[in-house]
Amino acid sequence: MKLHIDFPRLRRDLTELGAIGRTAEGGVSRPSFSEADMRARRWLLDRIAAAGLAARVDAAGNIFARLGGDGPAVMVGSHLDTVPNGGTLDGALGVLAGLECLRRIRELGLPLRHPLELVAFTDEEGRFGGFFGSYALTGALTPGDIPGIKDTQGERIVDVMARHGLDAMQAPSARRDPAEIRAYVELHIEQGPVLEANRVPIGLVEAIVGIHRIGVTFHGRADHAGTTPIPDRKDALLGAADLIRRGRDLVLAEGTPASRLTVGVVQVKPGVANIVPAEVFLTYELREVSAEMLRELAAESRALIAEVAEAAGLTASVETILDIPPVPLADAVKDAILAATKELGCAYMRLSAMAGHDAQVIGRVAPAGMIFVSSKDGRSHSPLEFTADDEIERGANVLLLTLHRLAADGGS
Repeated sequence: MKLHIDFPRLRRDLTELGAIGRTAEGGVSRPSFSEADMRARRWLLDRIAAAGLAARVDAAGNIFARLGGDGPAVMVGSHLDTVPNGGTLDGALGVLAGLECLRRIRELGLPLRHPLELVAFTDEEGRFGGFFGSYALTGALTPGDIPGIKDTQGERIVDVMARHGLDAMQAPSARRDPAEIRAYVELHIEQGPVLEANRVPIGLVEAIVGIHRIGVTFHGRADHAGTTPIPDRKDALLGAADLIRRGRDLVLAEGTPASRLTVGVVQVKPGVANIVPAEVFLTYELREVSAEMLRELAAESRALIAEVAEAAGLTASVETILDIPPVPLADAVKDAILAATKELGCAYMRLSAMAGHDAQVIGRVAPAGMIFVSSKDGRSHSPLEFTADDEIERGANVLLLTLHRLAADGGS
């Protein structure tokens, strides 16, 4: 019997979830623990119940559904939260395709040697720094970390979760023994142009990029914009602008073609037109698939920050927001994905994931793998994010065969 998903049902799920948090521009805004995110969580719990599966929510807010008995589980999933005005597929595809796979295997009564477990992780996209749920599950989140976790508006995760009846301080109790995870598989849109450019429908992910994100604050002095001569100023924004320009030059000159630098947040205080900026906060994010290169760029960037601050007569403080090394994915899971792809007669190519995913957090403690489907024009984190239905269906069928192989015969 050839296994396949019920695509019209998956399409309905994607459409319904995509309407939660819909923006006027046609995108979706579901930041973690926003009202839209909470509605999406309730919707998913209802869909799990309708599928005849039992749901569970852990102390970090991760949502689970399990098919099968005891023992190490083959996990599948992703996340429901989005960036502001993002797309409908990033994260959601992995969760809903995973749910569809569990439903289909249950409906067909297929025997399993190992249980299957769906997971929707909390705060992958980073309202509170990112990977809160997968960090908690893998034991990387400690009680000492939690009081200081805030969003860019200064709201503490402790307070935000409390508004929804959740105790953030209990999140570390969500830790699972890695021995309980036989494998983890995540289906995701590529979020880049490689598959589309090569006219290949399936991406077999070899490794996931490392991310080193820091928060940099330049401290200067507030002065009158009219009466203070330019040479006498301690302009914090000038230091920030210099860092952004010179940081880009550094990465282009010293990095590899896989090196990335992004400054995505800049906050200026006091933020008044006729006052010289006294303080500027910015996020400075490096990405690389080489752990050694990532370390080198991070060290050189910190030295550059100090140099820029001194030259501008400023002081600078640096805090680490995210530090995830590159993660190679597990051969056993990649072999199962490859076997599923060949069984379906799909063309595929091997590539690295240049975006962060929960799979890289899980992959540090348990075997993990990822399947990519193409993104039109490489667009993601945007209302223009789009993947054609036939490609979604093909990717979900590869996921179904992969999960069945791992759970029914262990890939042997």
